[in-house]
Amino acid sequence: MFPAQAAHAGDAGQAAPASEGENRTGDQDVSRDIVVYGRGLQQVGTATSGSQGVVGYADFENRPIARVGELAENVPGLIATQHSGEGKANQYFLRGFNLDHGTDLAGFVDGAPVNMRTHGHGQGYLDLNFLIPELVERIDYTKGPYHAELGDFANAGSLAFTTKSRLAHPMAEVSGGSFGYVRGLVAGSGELAGGTLLGAFEGTRADGPWVLSENLAKFNALLKYSRANWSLGLSAYANHWRSTDQIPERAVASGQIPLNGYIDPNDGGRSGRIALNFNGHFGRTTVAAYAIGSRLRLTSDFTYFLNDPVNGDAFRQVDRRGVFGGSVRHEGGEGALVWRVGGDARWDHIGQVGIFRVANGVVTGTIRNDRVDEVSGGLCGEGEWHVTPALRLVLGLRGDVIGYDVRSDLAANSGKGSAGMVSPKAALAWQVGKGVELYANYGEGFHSNDVRGATITVDPASGAPQGRVGVMAKSRGAELGARIERGRLTASLVGFWLDLASELVFVGDEGVTEPNAATRRFGTELSLFWKPVDGLTIDGSLAYTHARFRGVDADAVFIPNATPLVLAGGVSGRITSRLTATLRLRHFASAPLTEDNLHRSSSTTLVNAGAYWDIGRWRISADMMNLFNARDPDISYWYASRLPGEPAGGVEDRHIHPVEPRQVRATLRYSL
Repeated sequence: MFPAQAAHAGDAGQAAPASEGENRTGDQDVSRDIVVYGRGLQQVGTATSGSQGVVGYADFENRPIARVGELAENVPGLIATQHSGEGKANQYFLRGFNLDHGTDLAGFVDGAPVNMRTHGHGQGYLDLNFLIPELVERIDYTKGPYHAELGDFANAGSLAFTTKSRLAHPMAEVSGGSFGYVRGLVAGSGELAGGTLLGAFEGTRADGPWVLSENLAKFNALLKYSRANWSLGLSAYANHWRSTDQIPERAVASGQIPLNGYIDPNDGGRSGRIALNFNGHFGRTTVAAYAIGSRLRLTSDFTYFLNDPVNGDAFRQVDRRGVFGGSVRHEGGEGALVWRVGGDARWDHIGQVGIFRVANGVVTGTIRNDRVDEVSGGLCGEGEWHVTPALRLVLGLRGDVIGYDVRSDLAANSGKGSAGMVSPKAALAWQVGKGVELYANYGEGFHSNDVRGATITVDPASGAPQGRVGVMAKSRGAELGARIERGRLTASLVGFWLDLASELVFVGDEGVTEPNAATRRFGTELSLFWKPVDGLTIDGSLAYTHARFRGVDADAVFIPNATPLVLAGGVSGRITSRLTATLRLRHFASAPLTEDNLHRSSSTTLVNAGAYWDIGRWRISADMMNLFNARDPDISYWYASRLPGEPAGGVEDRHIHPVEPRQVRATLRYSL
C-alpha cells in the first residue's frame, strides 16, 4: 500500500483493538461500530521498512496535548515545538534535522499535501492547525527516502493523516483551562442518500501564559460525505493571534523582561485555509484530488534595532495562493509478484508571496513582492516479488519534474525554468520467524527549494549581486531494521544513514535563499508498544542521531539545532472500569547552535499527565501540561540582536522561547 494514500478498512485487512472506554454511551461499549487503527495493527508481512508504522485515534485519545501540532509527536523520535504563536506552523525535529516548518517532512491530510512550496515564511511550510484532533482516525508514517510513492520533502519522513468518515454518536464538548483557554466542539454524523455525512465545528480562544496576551481566536469546520468507496470533504480554517517570539537571554538576566516577556508588542499574524478534497477507491485503483486556498500574514521581529536603529527590524511576510492537484495509484498482479504504479500532479498558483518592512505594526516599505506559478508532476512504480513465503523484494523508481515562473517586482529577479530528478528505491523484508521481520532499505529523494532562489540575481534588501541556487536538493539514504510483534509486545529497532547534497534555507528577514553545505546523518531508533496486562499500555521511543556538515573546515562541522537525542514515552492504565490515567515524558537533548559548537541549547524535559472518566453518556477529562513546571526552552537560537541602548553591531546571544508553564485543562463531553 502506498502510505501517502489513506487506507480504508478493506485495504488494511485488519484493525487494531479499540482502546478501553472509547466512544462509550451509557454502559454499552460502541467502539466496535468504528474501525480503530493503531500500533496494534500488524506490520510484519506488510511493511517494507522497520521505521514505518501506523498510529490510531485509540492510541492518542487519552493523551494530553497542548497544541494540535503535537499530534505529530505520535511518530517515534519526532518533536514539535513552537516559537512564534499558536497560529503558525510548528517547528519540527526528526532524525537530526531542524526541519524548520517542514522542509524535509512531508505531510498529507486525506490524500492532499499540506507542505507549501515557495512559501512566504519558509520552504515546505507544514501548518497542521486546521486539524480537529477528535476527528483524526489514523496517522500513517514513514521515515527516510525509501518509498516510491513519496516525492518532495520526504527525506526525514512523512505523515499521512486520515480523518474519520463517521462517528458512533453525535457529541458536544467544551474545554476550559489556565491562561484564558476556552474551546468548544460539536460533531456528528448521519445517513444521507445512501452515504454518511459528517459535520464538525471547533472554536478556540486563549490568552496564553505570556505577558503579552496572545488573543488567539481559531475556528475550524469540516463537512465530509462518504459512500462505500469514495468521500468528498470540505474544510475551513481561520486564525489570528499575537506572538511572543524568542527573546534574548540577556534581557531576562538583566531583569528587563521576565522569562515570558516580549520585546516587540506588534508581532503576530493571521492565517486561513479552505480545502476541497476527493478520495476514491475503485477496485485496485485509488484516486485523490484537491483544491486548496491558503493565506498567511505574519509580522516578526528577531533582531530589533540591529539593522535599522530608528524604525527597527520588524518585517511582515505575506503568502496568498491556490493549490490544485491530484494523484492516482493502481495495483496489479497477484501471488508471487505484485506491482504498483502511480502519478501525481500539483499546481501552486501563488498570487502574492512577499516580505515588507514594518514599524510599530505598520508596513513602511517593500523588500520583495512576487507572483509565482509552480507546477510539478511525478511518476512512480514498484514491483514486490515474494521470493519465498518469508522473503520479499521491492524495487521502485520515481521521477519528478518541477516547472516555475517567477514574476518579481524587480525584473532582474524574474524568470522561468524547470528541473527534474529520478530516484531509485529498494527494500528487502525477511520474516525470520513468527512475528519477527528484518529489513534492508536504500533510497534516493529530494526536497525542492524556494524557486525564487533559482531566478534571483540581485539581493532585494541590499542591491548586491546574488548567486542562484538549484531547485532540488538530492538525498541518499539507507536503513537496516528489525520488527517484532509477539503477543502483547510490538517493538522495532533501526539504524540509518542519510546524506543531503545541500541544505538550502530561505532567509525570511532578507528575502534570499542561502545555501548551506552538504550534510551526513547516521543514527539509531528504538520504539516499543507493550500491553503487559489488560488495561495497561506502555510505549516508548529513543532516537540518537550524529549529524555533521561535509566538505567544510573542521571547526565548522556542527549543524545548528540538530538535536542528537530524543526520548519519549508514557504509561496509560485503567484505574477502574470508568477511569483511565496517563503519564507521559518528552525529552530532547542539548544541541549545537553554531557550526563550531561553542554555543549550545539547553536540554528540554516535559512531563504531562491526564485522567479520563467515562460516566454514561458523559466523558470528563483533566489534563495537566508541564507537571513539574519546567522552565526549559522550547526552541533556542544563537545570533546577534540589538536592544535599545546597545552599541551598533548588536550583541550575539542565545535567543530562547520557553516552554509553557504548568497549566490545567478540563474537558466535558456529552455523546447524544
